Amino acid sequence: MPEPVILAQNLTRRFGDFVAVDNVSFSVEAGEIVGYLGPNGSGKTTTIRMLLGLYEPSDGKATVLGFDAFRQSEQVRARAGYMSQKFALYDDLTVWENLTFYGGVYGIHDKKRIEETLALVGLAGHGSELARALSAGWRQRLALAIALVHRPKLLFLDEPTSGVDPTARRSFWDLIYALAAEGVTVLVTTHYMDEAEYCGRVGMMRDGKLLALDTPAALKMEVVPGDVWEVHAEPLQTALNASETCTGVVRVGLAGDHLRMITMRGMKEKDLRLQLKSAGMTVVALESGEPTLEDVFLSLAKG
Repeated sequence: MPEPVILAQNLTRRFGDFVAVDNVSFSVEAGEIVGYLGPNGSGKTTTIRMLLGLYEPSDGKATVLGFDAFRQSEQVRARAGYMSQKFALYDDLTVWENLTFYGGVYGIHDKKRIEETLALVGLAGHGSELARALSAGWRQRLALAIALVHRPKLLFLDEPTSGVDPTARRSFWDLIYALAAEGVTVLVTTHYMDEAEYCGRVGMMRDGKLLALDTPAALKMEVVPGDVWEVHAEPLQTALNASETCTGVVRVGLAGDHLRMITMRGMKEKDLRLQLKSAGMTVVALESGEPTLEDVFLSLAKG
């Protein structure tokens, strides 16, 4: 059986008394797209920096592409691509000059390689544009090109779509899928719940702990503690307060103009209606819903 591309074992990082990453273990196989989901400050970036050898683990160990992530970090970084949260572009240089400069760091001086990389991320024909003139989405593509210019087999993307519009986010994920289809393994951090749905497997981080790691479908089935209902009731705030006392209601919250409710598994619609009516609620509409990764995260965080 092939060795995992990433293997983290009891990985821990402390900053003084603060534990940023707490005893994290997971593996990533070749060709996977694995999402690392969690709020800011949950330990996602620190995990990546340990895997790249930028931080020494306080405890535990990790191998990346067969190398010890800390003791052989130069070998890891030579073979992996890294797009950080705040990627550094030189605004006074053109797209071509930025990519040529960073390519030189990896010993890439081939003009054809630069052209191929720009074409791969959809920037062909934009080489003469100054970096400062690029939109957020185009700057994002240039940062990805920099991470890809040396043709890595493993790509670390740390909050790559933060601050860009939904269309640019979708286009960026199309690029990630194309890279994975060519055999590139991707570990991507995000705090967008909907974005994590694009990943083959998703890890949930909170307060430095890896709460779960599985496919989105498996997480929804195994972690969400019941059935999901979309409840339109009047008045909304009164209905929210009343529903919390209903038998069989596990969790309820506001979801825009209605309530999103999780009940004990197997509850029938007529029984739920009866419970809500008994609590004094006026139900305008009630329909079955689908669990989301947000439901998963809230269930894990509550536990």
